[in-house]
Amino acid sequence: MADHYYTCMTFLSVSALTTVLLIVFYLTSANATWSVVSLTVIVVCVSQFLRKLRERDGQTDRRVCVLVLGDIGRSPRMQYHALSLSKHGYNVTFVGFLDTKPHQDVLRDEKIRIVPIAEVKGIRAGPRILTYVTKVILQSVQLLHVLLKMELQSHILMQNPPGLPSIAVAWLVCGLRGSRFVIDWHNYGYTIMALSHGAGHPVVRLAKWYEHLFGPLATHSLCVTNAMKDDLQRNWGIKATTLYDRPPSIFRETPLKLRHDLFMRLAKTFPQFQSSGSEHLEGEAERTVFSDLADDTVTLTPGRPALLLSSTSWTEDEDFSILLKALEEYEGFIKGGASLPSLVCVITGKGPQKEYYKKLIASLHFEHVTICTPWLEAEDYPVLLGSADLGVCLHKSSSGLDLPMKVVDMFGCCLPVCAISFNCLHELVKHEENGLIFRDSEELAEQLKSLLSDFPSAEGRLGVFRRNLRASRGQRWDDNWDQNVLPLISAAQ
Repeated sequence: MADHYYTCMTFLSVSALTTVLLIVFYLTSANATWSVVSLTVIVVCVSQFLRKLRERDGQTDRRVCVLVLGDIGRSPRMQYHALSLSKHGYNVTFVGFLDTKPHQDVLRDEKIRIVPIAEVKGIRAGPRILTYVTKVILQSVQLLHVLLKMELQSHILMQNPPGLPSIAVAWLVCGLRGSRFVIDWHNYGYTIMALSHGAGHPVVRLAKWYEHLFGPLATHSLCVTNAMKDDLQRNWGIKATTLYDRPPSIFRETPLKLRHDLFMRLAKTFPQFQSSGSEHLEGEAERTVFSDLADDTVTLTPGRPALLLSSTSWTEDEDFSILLKALEEYEGFIKGGASLPSLVCVITGKGPQKEYYKKLIASLHFEHVTICTPWLEAEDYPVLLGSADLGVCLHKSSSGLDLPMKVVDMFGCCLPVCAISFNCLHELVKHEENGLIFRDSEELAEQLKSLLSDFPSAEGRLGVFRRNLRASRGQRWDDNWDQNVLPLISAAQ
């Protein structure tokens, strides 16, 4: 069906070009014979170009392009796609921005070749719409150039969002080259744009029309929840396969020695990790606020603070003022006499609102709570997750149809979570089983108080949640991918 569709599109493109050229020659040339000869030459050249674009070799069926119009280093799901494809013998061309370092497994894999592209800014003069339009045009030209010059790929697997202009460009290239087009729907781009522009903004309406027009043209579609699968089918006419985010094996509870090593490295930059008696004489134990190393044995420090972890892209779909207000209330509980541990709150990630929140954090004056906002390398992030005592998720889906991958990773590390409520969160977080769901800062503060009241004992609610997570380990990424995606890719061979 898809191959027939792409063939028809190519035929129609050539036919339309031929018709236009014929009209031009008819109107501008009195020499009909010369017009026919020239037109024939042009048609032959175009046909040869299209045939060259579709020229296959013995390895075409084993090549897949993974495309993300964003930072590869901050696109873990697409990195996992690339690694899974490589594991099954496919050669992967990974196209995207290279702003932050991808995971070492991706960098070391001989079957994965990263083709970096630059983010285009557009013309900075004149009205904002001009900047946006020129950015889309220039990004389209750049993507066309990159995708057309690479070896013929059996599939292009792209992330959406962002999908403007990558959906249309990838679809066009697949039509010209006879490749299959797969969209992995993480969310809807227009709903994310609506957070900052409003649902009625012309650009948002245009983005919605664009996704509705080009989204159904993919050969296959993947999505992240059953709620999104149902919505794509009902409102978009797209039959998608649900591929839940699952943690890869790197996400696990961290052994004490690895925890201590990471804490020591972080202590060099962030005083929140430093022991109050950090100036040691030679031969004394290595200490952080959480751990001690003596005689090659690591122990957790008695009376240590609880390590609270959250991660974010610092975008409009996460309101971190909720967490900051909850921490203020938590501080009030301690000052009011509650027997609670001090907190070290680590918020990881990069994004446009980070500086705003850093200034807000700097204005707070806590005695029992400290906050730091590091950027962690891909190898250190799972180690820190596996070392934490409690996770907090403030991701509130713009569409109400996607799930926070950070919670998936936390659960892979058996880390209980407090997560803000939205429509389909129940597909991941089971309230009172593997974590708690809250609606506002007051409810989050009460949850922190309840979960940490027995800290560091493993007998309280926090310990129960952690044991439930250990007992209910589900599929890891590899098995999930092999079951849901591999059949779609290998069926075309």
